[in-house]
Amino acid sequence: MGIDVGLVFSCAGIFYDPVSTALGVSIGKFGLYMSISYIASTLMLPLAGRMMEKYGARKLLTVNSLLLGLTVGAMGLFNSVWEFYGAGVVMGLTLAFLLYLSFPILVNAWFRTKVGLMIGICSAASGIGGMLFNPMGGAIISTWGWRAAYLTFGAMILLIVTPLIGLLLRDKPEEKGLRPYGYADTTLTRTEETKTEGVEYSRAVKMPVFYAVLLFAFIMMAVSTLNLFIPKYMRVVGFSEVSASFAASAVMAGVTVGKLLLGMINDRNCLNGVLVCTLFGVAGIILLLAGGDTMWILLAGCFLFGWEYAGVTVQTAMLTSHAFGKKHYTRIYALISIALAAGGALASGGWGLLADATSYPTIFIVGAVTLAVGCLLGVYAYRARTPRP
Repeated sequence: MGIDVGLVFSCAGIFYDPVSTALGVSIGKFGLYMSISYIASTLMLPLAGRMMEKYGARKLLTVNSLLLGLTVGAMGLFNSVWEFYGAGVVMGLTLAFLLYLSFPILVNAWFRTKVGLMIGICSAASGIGGMLFNPMGGAIISTWGWRAAYLTFGAMILLIVTPLIGLLLRDKPEEKGLRPYGYADTTLTRTEETKTEGVEYSRAVKMPVFYAVLLFAFIMMAVSTLNLFIPKYMRVVGFSEVSASFAASAVMAGVTVGKLLLGMINDRNCLNGVLVCTLFGVAGIILLLAGGDTMWILLAGCFLFGWEYAGVTVQTAMLTSHAFGKKHYTRIYALISIALAAGGALASGGWGLLADATSYPTIFIVGAVTLAVGCLLGVYAYRARTPRP
C-alpha cells in the first residue's frame, strides 16, 4: 500500500503539469487517464473477487504488482496522451487487486481481533507513502525530468514490492501452521466458528443491507473526491497558493490520523466508526463554509474532512465485515468495491461540472447533505445485520 498504491495514486498529481506540457495537451485531457483507471477497476472487480477466492492473493498480487511496475516504468517512455490512456486501463485492472481487495481480504484472513487497527495501518500507508515520495518525485522531476521519475517509480515497485509479495506473502495463517491472531481469545471452537463466520454469497447479494452498504461505499468515495477541490475553494475565498497547500496538508493529516483511529474505534464498535467518519466529515464541510477568512477554522475543517476520506477504505471494509462476516467476504467486498471505484470515476469529474454550473460553496453543501444520507445508510446497515446461519 505504501509503495505500489502510494506511488500510483498519492503521487499522480506531481506529473500532471510537466507531462501535459511536454505532450502539448491540457491538464484535464492528460488527467483522464486516472478516470479511465477508475473505470477499469470498476469493470474488473467482480471478476477479481472470484479470482482471489480461486487462485489466492499471493499469486495474483505478485503478478499484478509486476504488471503495475512495468506499466509505470513504461510511462517514462511515452510520447502520446493515448499511450497514457492505455496505461490507465492496465493500472485500473491491477489496482482492482492491489488497492481495493488486497489488505481488507488479507487482514480478515490473518486476524480475529484488532482487525480494524490493522486495516487502518495498512490503509494509512498509502498516505504516508504519498508524503514520503511526493517530495522525492518532485526532486527527480526538477533534476532529471518526469521520464526519469516514472522509470524510478516503476523500478521501486519491481525491485521492492513485487519480490517481497512473491517470497513472503501467504494467503492464510494455516499455510504456515498457524492460527489467526486473536484466535485463542475467541470462545468458539473451529467447528463452531466455521458454522457462524458469515452469510452465504448468494443470500447476501439479495439482502437489502447489501444495497445499503453498496450505496454507503459509493457516497463515501464520491464525497471524498471533494478533496480535489479544496485548494481551489481556498483560492476562491481569497487565500494564497501557499495557504491552499496548507489546507491540502491538513486534509492528509486528517486522513492519516483518521485511518489509524477509525480502525481502533471499529474494533470496539462499528457503529461508532460509521458515526465518527460521516459526522466528522459533515462538521468539516460546515467549518469550511463558515470559516470565512479565519485560517485556523478552515484548517480544522480540512482536518475533520480528512476523517471522511479515511472512512472510504477503513469504514467500508469494516461495515462489510460486520454485516456479512468472513465466509464469503472476498466476493462480497469485491462487489462493494465496485461502488468505491464508480464513486471515484463519476464524482471526480461531476463535482467540477457542478461547480462550473453553480459555485464551489454549492458543491460542498451538496456534499454535506449527501454525506448525511450516507450516515443514515451506515446506521441502517449496522442495525440490519442478521444472525449467521
